[in-house]
Amino acid sequence: MKISARSYPALFSALVIVLLSGGSILSQSLYPPDLLDQKGLFSRGAAEAMGQPFRGVATSSGIVEGLYPIRSTGVSTDSIRAAADRLLATLNTEELSRSHFAISDPEWRDWSNVDVGIFPRRGISLEEMSADQKAVAWALLREALSAEGVEQTESIMRTEQALFEMNGEPIRYGEEKYYFTFMGIPSNDGPWGFQLDGHHLVINYFVLGDQVVMTPAFWGGEPVVTVSGKYAGNTILQPEQDLGLDLMQSLDRTQQSTATLNVEKTRNYQAAAANQDNLTMDFEGLPGSEMSSAQKLKLLDVIRSYVGALRDPHAEITMAEIGQHIDATYFAWIGAAAGDSVFYYRIHSPVILIEFDHQNPVGTTQINAPGVPTRDHIHTVVRTPNGNDYGKDLLAQHLASEPH
Repeated sequence: MKISARSYPALFSALVIVLLSGGSILSQSLYPPDLLDQKGLFSRGAAEAMGQPFRGVATSSGIVEGLYPIRSTGVSTDSIRAAADRLLATLNTEELSRSHFAISDPEWRDWSNVDVGIFPRRGISLEEMSADQKAVAWALLREALSAEGVEQTESIMRTEQALFEMNGEPIRYGEEKYYFTFMGIPSNDGPWGFQLDGHHLVINYFVLGDQVVMTPAFWGGEPVVTVSGKYAGNTILQPEQDLGLDLMQSLDRTQQSTATLNVEKTRNYQAAAANQDNLTMDFEGLPGSEMSSAQKLKLLDVIRSYVGALRDPHAEITMAEIGQHIDATYFAWIGAAAGDSVFYYRIHSPVILIEFDHQNPVGTTQINAPGVPTRDHIHTVVRTPNGNDYGKDLLAQHLASEPH
């Protein structure tokens, strides 16, 4: 049974009538039982995944070592640290107790792209922050992300308002149900980071000196285009969609055949989202070594549409690292490649994994056919394979070099 926000007054009145009439109530909750069942399912999945030691995404050949040396990038992270310090300084002891963790805490891995009604979060949410705290929280995001990254973050949050307007479920949906946690002590030279976690939006942000790793990162949402309500006209993830399609259409027939894993897109295909820190995934599709120079540039443009959410010039540093492996970067595709097709694509190299997937509708079945992938629901995820999600490889090297 689905309980909408509009049902709350009637339910409350019914409870009052029962109480006034001398009736007894042992337990009453507005949490829909089917949603509680889903909540348990996701909790068990997360617990099982985090019970496994972190390895990182790898091919069946295993982890490739030595890809991520500790080094100076020459790009200061002082402004990010200062912004994090300012937000932490606003938190009281109760807020700190659920928002601040050790640098190696499992909290890093305890995230999901589903809504808060199904997957509860630790940390402090924008919804519960004071106006001053919200201002400082957004100041941190503006220091950590590019202008495009901040805009995309805001736009994805606005899709949550659209979902609330369409479904009326305040337990699940709302544009400020996004939670901040901090790992480690913000420092000029020591490891620290923060996480922003909520429906369709997860940013894991690790800092060591002047190096930054911003994966795993999840960007998604539905409706992709909001047609009415508070944020009518809000649109998400169109460059990622259109640039991927443009690359596929630039391939000749033989290249497209090599890239295509399946010509039909009839289900969800994303594989590297939550609980998949140790995913084993082999390279598939068309390697960069079989692309022309122009096609390689298009491939880099697609990658840049994701990496560009990170602040410059750290985004350019990351792109340079990715570019060193361009010939070993594979592009894989599922679906057709017409202008209005639904599709999945994957970009995979030793140092980057990106997935884009047109998904079945979940919160928009009022306007989209259930069980049929639609352009109105997009999931994307970005990972750093071979052990450096959450900056884990850098952290291990740092801890190994520290005196004990």
